[in-house]
Amino acid sequence: MSENVESTRTDSHDDPIFAAEQDHLSELYAKLLQIRDDISQDLESNHQGAKQDLIDMSEEVRLDFGGADETIETLAAIETLNSIIDAYNQYHDFNVDKLRRVMLLLMQPYFAKVTLEMRPGRPPRDVYIGAAGMTDERSRPLVVDWRSPVAETYYNQEMGPTSYQVDGKTRNVNLTLRRQFDIVRDELRSYFDTTVAIQDSLLLGALKRRHTEKLQAITATIQREQNEVVRHEDVPVLLVNGIAGSGKTSVLLQRIAFLLYQERKTLDPSQVWLFSPNDVFESYIDTVLPSMGESNPRTVTWRAFVAEQGAGERDLGLSTTPEALRRLDEAARTLVLEPDDLREIRLGDETLLKASQVRSAVEKFAEFDVGPRFTALVKEELHDRLNRRLAQMARNEEVQEEMLGLDVERQYEIFGETLSPDDEEETVAYAKRYVEHLYEDAHDAIERLAWLRFDRIGMRLLGAQALSATEWLYLRLVFTGIGSRDARFVMVDEVQDYTEAQLMVLARFFSRAHFLLLGDEHQAIFEGTATFSRIAEIFGATHGSVDECRLLTSYRSSPEITELFCGLLEPDERRRLTSVQREGVAPVIRSFDDRDAYLEALRAAVTEPGEGLTAVVAESDARASWLAKQLGDAVRVIRGGMSLPAEGVVLLPLRVAKGLEFDHVIVPDAQAEVYPDTPLARRRLYTALSRATHRVTVLAQGPLTPMLSAR
Repeated sequence: MSENVESTRTDSHDDPIFAAEQDHLSELYAKLLQIRDDISQDLESNHQGAKQDLIDMSEEVRLDFGGADETIETLAAIETLNSIIDAYNQYHDFNVDKLRRVMLLLMQPYFAKVTLEMRPGRPPRDVYIGAAGMTDERSRPLVVDWRSPVAETYYNQEMGPTSYQVDGKTRNVNLTLRRQFDIVRDELRSYFDTTVAIQDSLLLGALKRRHTEKLQAITATIQREQNEVVRHEDVPVLLVNGIAGSGKTSVLLQRIAFLLYQERKTLDPSQVWLFSPNDVFESYIDTVLPSMGESNPRTVTWRAFVAEQGAGERDLGLSTTPEALRRLDEAARTLVLEPDDLREIRLGDETLLKASQVRSAVEKFAEFDVGPRFTALVKEELHDRLNRRLAQMARNEEVQEEMLGLDVERQYEIFGETLSPDDEEETVAYAKRYVEHLYEDAHDAIERLAWLRFDRIGMRLLGAQALSATEWLYLRLVFTGIGSRDARFVMVDEVQDYTEAQLMVLARFFSRAHFLLLGDEHQAIFEGTATFSRIAEIFGATHGSVDECRLLTSYRSSPEITELFCGLLEPDERRRLTSVQREGVAPVIRSFDDRDAYLEALRAAVTEPGEGLTAVVAESDARASWLAKQLGDAVRVIRGGMSLPAEGVVLLPLRVAKGLEFDHVIVPDAQAEVYPDTPLARRRLYTALSRATHRVTVLAQGPLTPMLSAR
């Protein structure tokens, strides 16, 4: 299943091209060092100069509000000072960002070069591509960012006529050279001239490296089919179905980096949400974006997400059906809220709005159907009533005495000054600010719809004894119409593990955001999860259109391992898949009738010398617990919230191993009893085997699973 295409590779110091490229690297590296030193010195001197300038200018500002003209002059002087401060801050931020980029490039100035004929008859132009962009003192590019438009010519992998997009316009160029480099700081180790990157030497060299405890950036080795996802036009929903080892997670992170670069003036990392399968996976990927000079997005698991929304103590809702959510939609159209559906607004021991007042506000808008408009009107009414209540409290003499009795430090904390009211009116004004400070969370409670008993409402509508987290979140969306107004992009990894109901919640909660959904239909290891066709239907209904991409090449596993797990697929699908790894070690598959012999073989496999990280991947949590007792200190048990070590042997259940990779994978309990020939067991075995990069050991206690018995 592997292919070989020749590429030119050289690291000979007798080669004139090598010498010329090393000279260019040395010259550019010296410029980067000079830029670093200049920025550092400038930041230091500018900080001191800015500090003194601001002191001098602030002393020149005379505050005079005695008349209209004087007031205007004073405000103008303050505005001038503020604009100068803003200019200093912008200059500082620009230099800090440039210093960050140059420090990144000093580790590896660039990884590729393309030679382009921009126009017929014009001299060709060399473009060096790196993890970040940098220009010289005359604003000429030294290195272009891999996400820049012209860098697309490198990832297109089309020699000769090719093109790239700039501001919506197509630029046609002629690519005469595509060169890749193995560089560490200012040392050129080798270079490669290639025409087809899917089998290029740099990629194979990167893939050959041993596993580390963290996912590594693949910027230099993004392949054409991956690049189609990374640089895909911004669409409402992009659904990516890729085989195990096709680089889905890396592509997802590169896509985030690409979007942050493309929309750097308007997009903040906090506006990007990434749903990860578990905490171990979250730790596994947390250095990739920082290594490219970008901040990590908001990363959550489904469990963390529902907890953050206030539904965390309920059943997660993995068995909630889409029909239940549709029933909530339908029932809400004729819903009449009952008195017991409402609750008072209180903070601590203080009742701020009684349940009867909340009921009165709800009844005021009874003519409207339950939904976003109704909810917005009731919230506005409750805010008004709360403000009137706080105004009443401000006139209470006990509250005023309590306020005036605050120590000086507390007064400064609340008011920014010490209190010395001149009359009763000023005392009341201060008291109003005081109670607003004390009870500011009450307004938040109104916004959170704390005045509604969602559990009671939902249980009545569904005729259920309790609401799942999924049902609770969806019912709240029925009332509000939308969850997040700020999120612009939502990335869901391992999307095949989500149920239809969960995806219905996400699609509605983030109705204003664009989605990237990545997964592998063959790795759906849980019962009742959504098929890719249903995923497309769900998001098509909420977002209008769904673009789909396939990733059919395995970059993780050796051909032998790829053939083993792809052998579990249908023949037609199997023929479409390829591996680019070089020939490796044949998988070891053994079964034992005797339990002691099985355990002896398992312990021998665990203690077998080997490089990198070995993982014992158990089919379930219960089997992982049993294996932990049998293997003792020979393995490190990985649980939620833990990080992977760089080497050694770990034991973890399949649900935690998803999305991770290991140099050597041991699949214990591969007997027919655990992995019968069923669609679900087939997907679980496929997932377990495909975690391996170099070696696989399969052991069975009893008859081997029929899915492997013919091998």
